Amino acid sequence: MARPTGNVRLKAARVAAGFNSQQDLADALTQHAKDMGIRGLSIGVRQVRRWESDSPPWPQPDCQRVLAHLLGQNMEALGFTHPWGTDGSQQSGHARRILVPGGAVALGLAALPQRAGAAPQPSTAGTDFQAVTRSHRRLYWSVTPTQLHPAVVAHATLGCALLPETRDSTRRMVAAALAETYLLAGRIEFFDLREPSRATDTLLLALQAAGEADDALLGSAVIAHMAFVPGWVADREGALERMTAARTYARRAPASAEFLAWLDAVEAECETRCGNTRTALNLIGHAEDVLAAGNDHSSPAWMDWFSPARLAAFKGNTQMIAGHLPQARESLLHALGSMTPAEDKQRSVVYGDLAAVEAASGNPEQACGYAGQALDQLATTWYATGMERVREVRRALAPHQHERCVRDLDDRLYDWATTLSALGR
Repeated sequence: MARPTGNVRLKAARVAAGFNSQQDLADALTQHAKDMGIRGLSIGVRQVRRWESDSPPWPQPDCQRVLAHLLGQNMEALGFTHPWGTDGSQQSGHARRILVPGGAVALGLAALPQRAGAAPQPSTAGTDFQAVTRSHRRLYWSVTPTQLHPAVVAHATLGCALLPETRDSTRRMVAAALAETYLLAGRIEFFDLREPSRATDTLLLALQAAGEADDALLGSAVIAHMAFVPGWVADREGALERMTAARTYARRAPASAEFLAWLDAVEAECETRCGNTRTALNLIGHAEDVLAAGNDHSSPAWMDWFSPARLAAFKGNTQMIAGHLPQARESLLHALGSMTPAEDKQRSVVYGDLAAVEAASGNPEQACGYAGQALDQLATTWYATGMERVREVRRALAPHQHERCVRDLDDRLYDWATTLSALGR
């Protein structure tokens, strides 16, 4: 059987994203350029044909931005070789050499030079690097994000330096741990630091590292996180494109029921942000069915951000936004009662949503009580999303601002400790 010719990586990414023809991709890229504010960029089918040829030309900068943003992968992962990327080294895989300087530069760090003729790292390098990755993952749930983030980024830089000096199973272990590290950095940048553009760049590096490890499930998790970025600004098409890719990658791996339910929850949250609460609730119902049915696959250790309790929290938030207040209250109280101590960081969000339910129900005292509990939790485990929920509740309580409970909440919300904590993190 003849081997496929041309740039099969770009073609595979195109098909995985739902563009069955080169013309479909050309049209989508042109429209996406407009959506991104890149004026005057028109990409025709001839250009896509050249990119999918045996010797694809290196795209111009604006084309690179649109390709990477639309398909969720960087240039090397899409089969392009940078003109200055050939240095005569004998490493296999054109993307592997690029990962080191590209990863460092994209995070604003100095690129680490590769040591010429460096001896391969011992197998213990993989387990040792992975152990630090796991420690950072656990620390995320208790350490202040602004304190943890520099350490995570520095660890990623070390991984970029180690990767060219490893071989075989050790290389795959380092690459997988590097992908986890970049994923954690991207999560902090998006959920805690509120820097979506930076998070997008970091998650692209996570996806590239997952490709180096040939870990489809980890790749699916990264792409699903990338869906949050357009989803948060109500770009439904952009979010759904990424979710299609995430589900495609998940089909290539032994995905647990928990993982598949989480994909439903991510898409549901994006749909909620886009105003489609009915669709979101259907997705959450499907996720509940998937969890109830289960399957024979276990979840990976790095998937520590989801549980049935968090699904109930997702559900309660969507029900609240849909105006189903009694159902939202029930779901959120169930989530609160089901959370483990390891999920304390998420409690502030649930308290905030319960406060919003009571505010919408015309119960200012109960709303202030839950908002106060959210502030208590935030004093222990800071979470930017939790503080946003409290502020949203305070805005909803404006009609009751002269009541004693609201004034007391203001005293808590704007005391020295809370103000300095919010501004300092």
